[in-house]
Formats: sequence, structure tokens, C-alpha cells
Amino acid sequence: MSSRTAPTRPLVALFTAGYLAAYLLPTTVGRLDSGLPLSATQAGSIGSALLLSSACAGFLLAARVHRIGPRRLARAGLLLAVAGYGTAALSHSVPLVVAGAMAGGFGSGTATTVAATGIAAQRDPHRASTQGLLAVSALAGVLYLTVPHLGPGHGVPLAAIALTALLVWPATGRLHIPVPAATAPGRSGGSGRSPQLRSGLVLAGCILCWSLAQNSLWGVSGRIGIDQAHLTEVTVGAVFALALGAGLLGVIAAGVLGPRLGRALPIGGGTVLIACCIALSARATDLAGFAAGEIAWNTVYPLVLSYLIGLAASLDQRGRWAVLVGSASSLGTSAGPLTGSVLSAQAGFPAMGAILAAGLLVIAVPLTAVALHTSGRPLLPGVLRRRHRLLEEPGAATPTTLVAASGGAPAGAPGQPVVEIPLGSPAAPVREEYDTAGPRHAAAAPGAGSL
Repeated sequence: MSSRTAPTRPLVALFTAGYLAAYLLPTTVGRLDSGLPLSATQAGSIGSALLLSSACAGFLLAARVHRIGPRRLARAGLLLAVAGYGTAALSHSVPLVVAGAMAGGFGSGTATTVAATGIAAQRDPHRASTQGLLAVSALAGVLYLTVPHLGPGHGVPLAAIALTALLVWPATGRLHIPVPAATAPGRSGGSGRSPQLRSGLVLAGCILCWSLAQNSLWGVSGRIGIDQAHLTEVTVGAVFALALGAGLLGVIAAGVLGPRLGRALPIGGGTVLIACCIALSARATDLAGFAAGEIAWNTVYPLVLSYLIGLAASLDQRGRWAVLVGSASSLGTSAGPLTGSVLSAQAGFPAMGAILAAGLLVIAVPLTAVALHTSGRPLLPGVLRRRHRLLEEPGAATPTTLVAASGGAPAGAPGQPVVEIPLGSPAAPVREEYDTAGPRHAAAAPGAGSL
């Protein structure tokens, strides 16, 4: 079986169970603050610990999915999520809640690791990641509308995450992620360093900062709406509900666009748009400005995220970079609320937005460069200049050389030196007519007899 034929539906279900905790983090932290004897900072720290535990699962298991077995690992992660979140939901002891949240976070990270590995095994990783984001966005939107009507207490959102993991369990029976050919025994690529090492490291570092900026705004959006825009809690909740609905439209748009625009334009241009939305939302002083910033931001954010997940999956069919980049994103997400709180407390909301927007504009450049590089275009101008020099040499303009120099080489091999491969054999000389024997002038045409 090909390494690009992993079934999609079990992966989407597993993706949803793994990502749901991060999507429900604002309401989870808010319920911990109101339902337990914790300050806002302490409740936020529990949320950060949950996401850090999820990130650690990704870092530890990134290269071990096929070794342990995808189905076995997925079931272990789901069981740990059910036990951890269930314990945190039923307990009113702060130490037990913390331990349960961290155990559940490790289970969520394990499920996400297996899902990311499977997405990388798809023929179209972007489409698979889009389906996963659409599913988790829809479920989170429903829960945001439902949880407030299920009574107070910190346990409701945690119980919802645990129940989701339990419902996804049957889907693991159909989970199958074939081992890519490059990792089969006897192949050289089975145990070496990760491919596309430079691109993967740049992408992981950039997405850490990218996610930190997103969650820095998300962590203080409620305070911006209430304290700066002077809105009621009900109005702010309505804006957030509309923003989540707009996020579904963004995911659908990403699925419709697919690879038509490549990856560089949606990632680079989308990051610039997100920077503008963050600056607008952080400066909002009324309902119109606050709603415009939050809704626009939630529309573009999942669209760009789907392309980033697809880009990470394309770096390695074994899914290692997809897992590592996702774990780096979780690290940035976990640090976001604290970063937003510190910046807003020290400099105010507008200055916080300006700082976050400037940071996004800076990292848009390397993100775009990685997207161009992995699509078959040279990352460094010097590579292109060397190729042009090779083309100028006599005999270098063969069809094979032209294809390699124009970016038509397969993805994953950009920046390699151009090797000229002669095509075909020289034409056979024209057969001469019979003539008299004797010396011939050097300039005489073939077949012309000597004088």
C-alpha cells in the first residue's frame, strides 16, 4: 500500500479530540478562575501547564509513532485524556485538578501526534488538515454556545473534552497509517536525520512566535472588549460566537482554494493580514472596531494555520516535522496569555497590539521563504545565480537543465547543483556517395570529389 493512502476520517476524529483542549482554553481557564479558589494568574498557569504537557508529548513521540504503533498510541492517548480531564472535572482539589489537566494534556498531545503523522501520509496534507480544523472549529463553536447553559463550575468544559476523547475511541479501530517506503527496513532514509532540516527548524521557530502572537491577543480579548471598548460580558460573548462562525468560513475557504495559490501567498499574505487585524482589535474603543478586528482575525487565522500544517506535513512523509512544528505551536500558544497580560499591563492594549503586529510582519518573511523553498524554488538568490552561470556555458541549455533551473525540479530538491545529462545520441553522419579515391580539401563538402 502506498504511504499516501491513510484513511482520512479516523485522522480527522483524532485531530479533533487532540486539538479541542486548545480551542476551549479560554472558557476552561475562565471556569477554573470562577469555580475554584484560584486567581486569574493561577488559572492561566494551569491552562499553560496543560498546553505545555501537550507539547511535550509531541516532542517525545514525534519519531516513535510507527515504532510503537499508531493505533496503540492513539488509544493510549485517548484513554489518558479521558482519565486526566475526567479527574480534573470531578475533583475540587486544586492539586488533583492540576495533575488531571496535565495528564489530559499529554493525552491530547499524543492523539495530535498520531493525527499529524497520518496527515503527513496523505496525498494532499493540506486538504486533510483543513478537514480537521473544520471539524474542531465546528465542535468548539457548538460547545461555546452550549457550555454556558450547562451550569456553573470548572468541570463542564473539561468533561466535554473527556467525552469527546471517549467518543473518538471507536474510530481508532479503522486507523491505519502505512509506513512510508523511505522508512522501511533496509532503506537509507529509515534512521537518518530529518529531511529538510533547515526549513523545518526555521518553520518550527517561526510558528512558535506566530502562535504566541495569536494567543497573546486571544488571552486578553475579553478584557479589551470590557475594559477598553466598554462592552458588557454578554455583548463580548456574542462577538466571540460570531468570530468562531467566521473561523469556519475561513477553514472552508482554505479547503476551496487548496493548492491553487501555492503556499507562499496564503501564508505570507495571510500573516500580514493577521497583523493588521491584531492591531485593529487592540485599539478598539467601541463595538464596531472590536467586532471588526476579532471577526476578521478569526476568519484569516484558521486559513493560514491550515496552510502551515500542510507545509509542515510536506517536509517529511513520516510526519516528524508535522509533529514537531505542532508541538512548537503549542509552546507558543501556552505562553500567549502570559505574554499578552504582561504587555498590556506594562504598555497598554494599543501598544501590545502594535508590538505583536510588528513581530508578525517580521516572521512573515522567513515563513514565506520556507514556503517558496519547499515548493521547488531556490531559497537563496546565490543558488539561482549559479544556475544561470551554468546555463550560459556551451551545451548547458539542454531540456533537462532548463527544467531544473526554472524551478521545475521536484519539491524537496531545490538548491541542488544542476547536473547536465545528455539526452539521446549524436546524429549519425550522412552517408557519402561513392567517389574517386584521393586526397580531399579540408573545406570540401561531403560528397564533393577532389579536383
